[in-house]
Amino acid sequence: MGNLTIGSWIRGELIAAVASRVPPDLGRPALVAVDGVDGSGKTRFADELAGELMDVGVAVIRASVDDFHHLRRIRYRRGVSSPLGFWLDSFNYARFVGELLEPLGASGNRRYRTSAHDLGTDAEVYPPFRVAPDDAVLLVEGIFLHRTELRGYWDFSVFLDVSFETSYARMAERDGSPADPQHRSNHRYLEGQKLYLQEAQPLQSATVVVDNNELAAPWMHITDGLIPHRGPQPVPTAQSPRPWPADRGSQ
Repeated sequence: MGNLTIGSWIRGELIAAVASRVPPDLGRPALVAVDGVDGSGKTRFADELAGELMDVGVAVIRASVDDFHHLRRIRYRRGVSSPLGFWLDSFNYARFVGELLEPLGASGNRRYRTSAHDLGTDAEVYPPFRVAPDDAVLLVEGIFLHRTELRGYWDFSVFLDVSFETSYARMAERDGSPADPQHRSNHRYLEGQKLYLQEAQPLQSATVVVDNNELAAPWMHITDGLIPHRGPQPVPTAQSPRPWPADRGSQ
């Protein structure tokens, strides 16, 4: 089956349809990503998807990449307004992969952590490891989840597609931030997201794309599982940040 676009859904029916496509019976946990720009509705969507899966008896492990931030000194080392810094330095992918994705993968030992950083105290954390059952679903939500070095881990992924006007209006209501995407205080985040969309092409990489501009009536586009299972890609570290290809972009 090729790509397929399905029109406006009642939200609950769409969530159920997405849940039905999560791969069952892999003999190991299924790794599922819910991606989208800030304000696209990732947390709500992931919570609803988790609820749908749990209603049919699936053991769901919920996680967020927001719990794997780098320390502030690393996040802002290129400058507090740097889009490149937002795109490249926000998250500790070495721990995200090493302590969450790889342990739950095909050759993992099932011992995992769902957090590595406390954003409030800006401290690294090391909670006790938990053990996942083989039939669990790891459901991760967050930005930048279709980065090249992460794509090969996902068995199924969703990208929530919304306009920047929609996302910033939602964040203004939620956080009190400026609703205008072009406001100078949004520069780091808006332009950083654009770098991600340009380089990672999540609209083409996700298994399912959901137009989430209208929360009550989303649209779904099925890309028929285009995530290539190439295995893990090199993960940038805080000591050796991944260079921007061909020096495209600057602080």
